[in-house]
Amino acid sequence: MAYEHILFDVADGVATLTINRPERMNALHIGVIAEMIDAVDKIRDGLVDARVLVMTGTGRAFCSGADLAGGGAGGGGGGSGPVDAGKVLETHFNPLLERLFALPVPFVTAVNGAAAGAGCSYALAGDIVVAGKSAYFLQAFVNIGLVPDVGSTWMLPRLAGKARAQAMMMLGERIPAETAADWGMIYKAVDDAALMAEVGAIAAKLAKGPTRSYALIRQGIRDSLDKTLTEALMVERRNQLHAGRSADFAEGVTAFLQKRPAVFTGK
Repeated sequence: MAYEHILFDVADGVATLTINRPERMNALHIGVIAEMIDAVDKIRDGLVDARVLVMTGTGRAFCSGADLAGGGAGGGGGGSGPVDAGKVLETHFNPLLERLFALPVPFVTAVNGAAAGAGCSYALAGDIVVAGKSAYFLQAFVNIGLVPDVGSTWMLPRLAGKARAQAMMMLGERIPAETAADWGMIYKAVDDAALMAEVGAIAAKLAKGPTRSYALIRQGIRDSLDKTLTEALMVERRNQLHAGRSADFAEGVTAFLQKRPAVFTGK
């Protein structure tokens, strides 16, 4: 597959996947996700000589989530009638997350800016998450009348605790990188200028380490968390179906595209 929306490079055992839509703050649509899945599958299937995966974004964002203007949240809203906002989760977004969790190599995220919505999930899915101090994490779903998805309801309570995770999701507030580090959501926050050097050093160490042991550590930690990720994804997908059919979702997307505050009615 030729890549239009991502950059993918492998050198010295380190695969680097960079979401490359800086003009859209690296927002995701089906085409972007398909390319990301293809790259991750190359690592999974041993088609490239990678012993660690690093994911980051181009420009001032890691990933701003689904591309609402490009139909990334289900292709609807904005007055187009009821849609199944969960369908694209089932076909694209969730399969990518499950692939990242199941990788046989370590996965490191370099969060260089905004990590919102699905971008927040992919950022926090890293085994080791390092963020620049200007970066932030945002569960923005409530701002357009949707519910958290792409594993957010499974990951965030485990990382930050129920109280913080629930407030983060219900208030839709930005969590700065240094706060995320204090909460235990991420490994560390570093100066922006030092981010890629810091991640590069970590990746180089992992690329030279016991890859099979890393794979077992990853799987062991997931197993210890009661093996409910897939169940949580199914619940999110069902809830997203209902949320995506609401008038508030249509209003939220319309307001977003028109760059005005949304007026929600609770319907």
